[in-house]
This record gives sequence, C-alpha cells and structure tokens, in this order.
Amino acid sequence: MALLTPLFAFLYHLPQVYKWLLKPYYVASLFMSIAFLAVRKTPGICDRLATQREDGNSCDFDWREVEILMFLSAIVMMKNRRAIFLMTCKPPLYMGPEYIKYFSDKTIDDELARDSRVTWIVEFFANWSPECQSFASIYADLSLKYNCAGLKFGKVDIGRYGEVSKKYKVSASPLSKQLPSLVLFQGGTEVMRRPQVDKKGRAVSWSFTEENIIREFNLNELYQKSKKLSKSRGDKVNQSQFPPVPEEEEPEQQGAEAQGEEFESKKDK
Repeated sequence: MALLTPLFAFLYHLPQVYKWLLKPYYVASLFMSIAFLAVRKTPGICDRLATQREDGNSCDFDWREVEILMFLSAIVMMKNRRAIFLMTCKPPLYMGPEYIKYFSDKTIDDELARDSRVTWIVEFFANWSPECQSFASIYADLSLKYNCAGLKFGKVDIGRYGEVSKKYKVSASPLSKQLPSLVLFQGGTEVMRRPQVDKKGRAVSWSFTEENIIREFNLNELYQKSKKLSKSRGDKVNQSQFPPVPEEEEPEQQGAEAQGEEFESKKDK
C-alpha cells in the first residue's frame, strides 16, 4: 500500500505534469541519467571504464558513485518532501460561501476594464496545485469580508486558460512556485502582485495568510474608499427611481391665504 499510494498520485497528476516535463532541459537531464546507467551496465562498453572496486569489476558501481547517488537522492527528497506529502495527501476542495467572480480567457479583460472606479483583486490559480487548494478558504473569507461595489474579487484558472497565463506573466510551472498569485488591478491596470517574481522567473517566498494579504494590499483602506463609491451609486439609483417630491407650502402661509379669501367674500356681500 505504501508503494501504490505514490504511484496512484503520480498517475493522477500525470496529465498536468507532462506539459512541463517535455522541455529541453528536463529531456536532456533524463537522457544523460539513463545514458550513465546504460554505459555502466552495457557489456563491451563498461569493460573499458575505470573503476575503484577491489574486485576490479568495472561493470558495477564503485563506492564513490554509490555515495554520490545516495547524496543526490537525499537532497532531492529533502527539497521536495512537502510537495510529495501534498501530492499524496491532497487537501479537500473548498465548497463554502464566497463572493468571487470566475473569469475565462474571453471575459477577464472586459471585466477588469469595465469600470475604472472598481478595484479588482484577482487570484491566478490551477486546480492541480495543492497550494491553491489550501488557499481557497482564506481567499473566500476575504471576499466575504471586503467585497463591495468598488472592491471585487475574482479568480482565473491559468491551468485551463494558457493564454491568460502568458498575457499576465504568471507561470503555471510547479518549479516557478508562482501559484497562487494575487494581482491588484485598478482601472484595468496592474498595481501590485504577490508573490513577487525575481529575474530568473522564480517567486520570492511569501506566506499567503489572511493577515499578510490585508496588510500588503491595504484592504481596510481600500474597503473604506470603496464603500463611498457604493453610497454614491445608491444615491443615484434612488434619485432615478424616486423623483423629488415638490415641497409643500407652509401652514402659516396657507392660513393667511384662506383668511384673505374669506375677507374678500364678505366685502362682496
């Protein structure tokens, strides 16, 4: 069972993994690794190789090569232990309430530029990413607390819409560690994003906690400014639906006019 679980997890993620595995760098690395094993174990070729084994068998690994392989394997396992754990123990999908609009490659540009007064916070995510799945509940809670007419929350799946990934420069590669990415848009223009990306295209380490997002994106201040936009919109709607009522005459003025009419009627008589 201990061997079957990682195997099933790998097969489940295989459709998403093969896209970034089929790159020249990984293909060349795999070829060189296989070539080393093939040369060391192929009769007729391995006989010509130098060895430090006491028995002089050059077709088998010597102690120096075994130590190097074990050391490299330990480094790989240590650097990817969190990814291996999350791959075998995926967090449950978030199914709770949220005020989030889901974009596609055809709707995101129009929606961001529809109203220049509206501020958008958009999460770029992928369904296969464990980090995105863990962050889903936090992002939903933020949308419930801060969503209003002038501050809105959105999401777009760049694992599904590759063109969006290229246009907004958010890499879907697991090695870049850019998922999830939060981008703040004002007037359809990007203002800031977290995590930031260095010159090599790798994300700068940043913790996606609710406190960090509120502080970095100034959500409290944005929310207060956005509420003013909501009130102004509400006043305009009320004025359009309910036209102003003409002011009534004051009671004293109405009483004076009534007395004047009675006096004229008596004078006529």
